[in-house]
Amino acid sequence: MADIYLNTRLVNLCYLFLILYTHAVFSQTIVTKKLMQGEVMKDDGQIMTSDNQVFGFGFFSPVNSSFRYVGVWYNKIQEKTVIWVANRNKPISGKSGFLSFGNDGNLKISDGTKVIWSTSSSSNSSNSSIALMDTGNLALCRSEDVDDRKALWQSFRWPTDTFLPEMRVYTKSTTQNLPVFVSWKSPSDPSPGNYSMAFDPRAAPQIVVKEGLNRRIWRSGHWNGQIFIGVPNNRARFDSGFGTTSDYNTGDIYFTYTASNRLLLVRFSILWNGATQQLIWDDSKQAWKVALFQPSDECGQYNKCGNFGFCNMKDPKRCSCIKGFAPKSEDEWRRGDWSGGCIRKKALKCDKNGTSDGFLQLQGIKLPDFADTLNGDLNDCEDQCTKNCSCSAYAFVDGIGCMVYSGDLIDIEHLEDGANSLYVRVSNSELGGKKSVSSAAIIAIAVGGIIFLGISFFALWRYREKIKAVSRQKQGSSLLTVTGRSQDLSAGFSGVDELSTDGKQDTGPQLPLFSFTFVELATDYFANKNKLGEGGFGPVYKGILPGGQEVAVKRLSKWSGQGLEEFKTEMILIAKLQHRNLVRLLGCCIEGEEKLLIYEYMPNKSLDSLLFDATQRLQLDWNKRYAIIEGVARGLLYLHRDSRLRIIHRDLKASNILLDGEMQPKISDFGMARIFGGNQNEANTMRVVGTYGYMSPEYAMEGLFSVKSDVYSFGVLLLEIVSGHRNNSFRTPECTNLIRYAWNLWKDGRTEELIDPIILDSCPHKKVLQCIHVAMLCVQMSAAHRPTMSQVLNMIESESTTLPVPRFPDLSSTNSAEMDSIMQEDHDTNISSTEVTVTEVIGR
Repeated sequence: MADIYLNTRLVNLCYLFLILYTHAVFSQTIVTKKLMQGEVMKDDGQIMTSDNQVFGFGFFSPVNSSFRYVGVWYNKIQEKTVIWVANRNKPISGKSGFLSFGNDGNLKISDGTKVIWSTSSSSNSSNSSIALMDTGNLALCRSEDVDDRKALWQSFRWPTDTFLPEMRVYTKSTTQNLPVFVSWKSPSDPSPGNYSMAFDPRAAPQIVVKEGLNRRIWRSGHWNGQIFIGVPNNRARFDSGFGTTSDYNTGDIYFTYTASNRLLLVRFSILWNGATQQLIWDDSKQAWKVALFQPSDECGQYNKCGNFGFCNMKDPKRCSCIKGFAPKSEDEWRRGDWSGGCIRKKALKCDKNGTSDGFLQLQGIKLPDFADTLNGDLNDCEDQCTKNCSCSAYAFVDGIGCMVYSGDLIDIEHLEDGANSLYVRVSNSELGGKKSVSSAAIIAIAVGGIIFLGISFFALWRYREKIKAVSRQKQGSSLLTVTGRSQDLSAGFSGVDELSTDGKQDTGPQLPLFSFTFVELATDYFANKNKLGEGGFGPVYKGILPGGQEVAVKRLSKWSGQGLEEFKTEMILIAKLQHRNLVRLLGCCIEGEEKLLIYEYMPNKSLDSLLFDATQRLQLDWNKRYAIIEGVARGLLYLHRDSRLRIIHRDLKASNILLDGEMQPKISDFGMARIFGGNQNEANTMRVVGTYGYMSPEYAMEGLFSVKSDVYSFGVLLLEIVSGHRNNSFRTPECTNLIRYAWNLWKDGRTEELIDPIILDSCPHKKVLQCIHVAMLCVQMSAAHRPTMSQVLNMIESESTTLPVPRFPDLSSTNSAEMDSIMQEDHDTNISSTEVTVTEVIGR
């Protein structure tokens, strides 16, 4: 009997399990192919899938939102990635919505009381059906037609924010709409945002991103039949996936994209913040990989350098004027504001014969915006531009032809792999004129040149021993200087306090001195392949010492605005400092006009090379970013309080944070640093140095600096690390920089929108928001209100949920009186987590 009882119980349990399983499976009805007229899809878990279940269609709610929308998403991947939304302007509250067909055959969405969206096809049908294709295209067809080529309506013609392979984007059509891709308002709100992406068909098609209705913020450059000529390294990035097709019957032209592997999931989208990206699904990592991100750098920002200016990422100043032009406002350019652009130095005369004006060739650039095309070859192009006084420049591009420009030249950028040249109209006097030279004069000049060179070589040979002796003498003098056996090193410094403590000159430790020949051999004679980058001081090269140790060699440029003073500062200063978060100086070289510093090699380069690169930033998950934040804070605290010298860095920024092989941060570049005595709290300088966007208000406006100046810079850096945006190049309609944007989000209770989308889903939001709050405290306008670095470090590492409320008035400048109230960090004590909880965070 017991066995029968147990068997009966087992059967009942299996039956109950079968009922529960069946209910779980069928609680979500899968419509495998299409929804027919007369059928209804409710918001009760039903979805429609494409043939191979690549895409799904139905009701959904975005992350952190309770509103319901109807859309299309990738069905086979766990991460919900929506590529099209129907009712993006009219969300539904609750699950009362349903899909059905109207009497005219159109698909419509109802919220339970009224119709809020419809396909609006003009072709009436009594037997309509809606089907989802494996391309992601939602097609309204007659029931007998399952091909989207015969569709009465299709979502590909009315996109939202995503461009997919096989989608047709018309650039010229008399029968089709020219689609515009409009961003979401935020990651959790699919309603139309403030940014749009579309093709501009003028001259040759190009992709243009706009803010609002008219303000351009990025463009791809024109399509030459193979690539977009304004995208850096575009051949490798686009992989020739784009193509144009012409319909000879209608004259329509449309773009499509075909992935090299049709099994890959590829999409292009415009983000809620105006950036555009190409993403490829990585099945092994179950994540989207960013293959292309625009703007990819500062120079990608539209018209970064203003009219008649051009941007170059290899130029530390970024912006320059075309030859024959000068900054419209010298003061603005000195402050790093290039938006005013450049103006001509000499007016054009334009006699239409080309005798008063000429053309200056600019090679390897992104051609300006707003071109028109003409028939003819390169010579015809120049001739037609010469005869047209309104023509300011021309170019000839294979696949496009002759391109001419009228008026100002807008949005020019130097491209490392650029193959196009622009010919800019300038006064002949800027080109040296076109004076004819007789054959006799040419011969005389040549002979004179040969004689001059002969004499020069003879003089060099005659006095070579003397030159070598002088060089050896200079080298010996340099050796005495570096090792501290001579007091000449202090000569040329702007103030005794810069390299002293408590009023006493500090003679540093022995620092190895390398010969210039030794450094040349280590860097393979400063080969370009070993060049790591270039900053305001000059280039930095990778070198290998005879023992195999890798080093970084900073070579002070002869034309750098930073001179011997900064070189000596950095040489002595770093030699004295010992901290795991400060870069280590291994030696130096002073020989003739050459000044070099040899550092430990950082294989992961600088923070900005990763953080602001669309592909490289994927390496920086939240844990790595937090470790960098914490490490930089500890390094600054050591400089301000724990080292035997009290040091103000004055140029803290992402490019001066180097990363070792384990991604540990090390503060570098102490050329601008100042040393304070034990009782010194703040100082004033007539020479404001540093980087625009990182300088504190009191330093930029009055030359006042203190430890709080570095705190401000750290706050900017902290916002950049969390958001992935560069402060200097961040723009929105309401905000001109990242700080103002962060403040607006903070006071409106939308701080999460600042978090870099790459880490948004994987980071601990509470900790990230805590870091943003600390950053807001650091960038307060008044230096007296900012915390010290010891307080900052405690707040970052604290588990406390309450922090002081930052003050951020709209207009304020710190003056000398405010500086007097700054607490002395010598008497600063560590603050525990309980001491940090001054007041509660405003709950918004």
